[in-house]
Amino acid sequence: MLLLWAALALPAAALAQEGAASSVPIRIGAIPVLGAAPIFVAEREGWLAEAGLKPTIALFDSGPNAVQAAASGTLDVYVAGITPAAIGRGRGVDLRVVAATAVGENVLVAGAKLAALAGDGTPPATAFRRFREQTGRPARIATQPPGSIPYTNLAYWLRELHKVDPADVQIVTLGIDAAQQAILSGAVDGATVREPGLTIIRERNPGIRLIAGGNDLFPGQPGTVVAVRGAFLEQNPAAVRGLVRAIARAVDLLKREPERAVPAVEVALGKGIVTRETLARALASPATQFAADPAGIVQSTQAMLAFQATLGLGDAAPSTEGLFDPRFFEAVRAEAAAVPAAR
Repeated sequence: MLLLWAALALPAAALAQEGAASSVPIRIGAIPVLGAAPIFVAEREGWLAEAGLKPTIALFDSGPNAVQAAASGTLDVYVAGITPAAIGRGRGVDLRVVAATAVGENVLVAGAKLAALAGDGTPPATAFRRFREQTGRPARIATQPPGSIPYTNLAYWLRELHKVDPADVQIVTLGIDAAQQAILSGAVDGATVREPGLTIIRERNPGIRLIAGGNDLFPGQPGTVVAVRGAFLEQNPAAVRGLVRAIARAVDLLKREPERAVPAVEVALGKGIVTRETLARALASPATQFAADPAGIVQSTQAMLAFQATLGLGDAAPSTEGLFDPRFFEAVRAEAAAVPAAR
């Protein structure tokens, strides 16, 4: 099925002239992580333009901040973690997930002192206790704000999976870039990161080690999604279908030809200071798992939202009813499968 996405170029090209005649402005908010790469690839490859879209893309330092922008009406499309979108929807922000982009993105890294204690199969609860005993303070772990996927993953790993004593850990909430800088500077002892942050950190300081992968933090960890404001979706269904088609093509390209995607990632995330070689390694990282089908993360999203409710982020887990709108992805997948059959 992966190879069938290339066939989408044919119907997309057929719609290009119509789209050029009536471009739909579309305001996209994304977070600066590799999981959001499909939107940057789709824009650079011209697939959004082919779909009749005129995009502007703004970067946000966390999913909750992007949800706030959507709530204010300054964004049409949200490309960030699934749980902030679900929480926002529960508070009246009408976001509907039309595609996924990546899963299993968040990992946990530790500085040399904490990593040394966590090695050799030592239970995390023991490692954190020993860290406090040796340093006289809890280990500081940087992550994104409450309600974000990184915060939830870290809390689940600490609390549910390993029963780490809360007195042994201090959670520091920062933006994505700030968390990366904090672990590199030694201001914190560990951090949840996503690519390309993981590759950048390990290149600059080999003493920082990966101590928990994506599925270690939260089994089946859902990740970045493409969610559209309800009003925009209702007014522009053809545009949303074109958006989903472009995302599906970009995910396919990232899986089959990651080297072709490097320039798009470099422009969006490199900021002139991250080399193409680093970004290419990040694209090949085990922490980079691209996936476009939103149906694949429904159950894991429900599990994550149920756990978030235990963290006091709401009276109850937000309902996922109406959160996922798979119609567009299903239509695009059927379209892709029909093209070879038509030949």
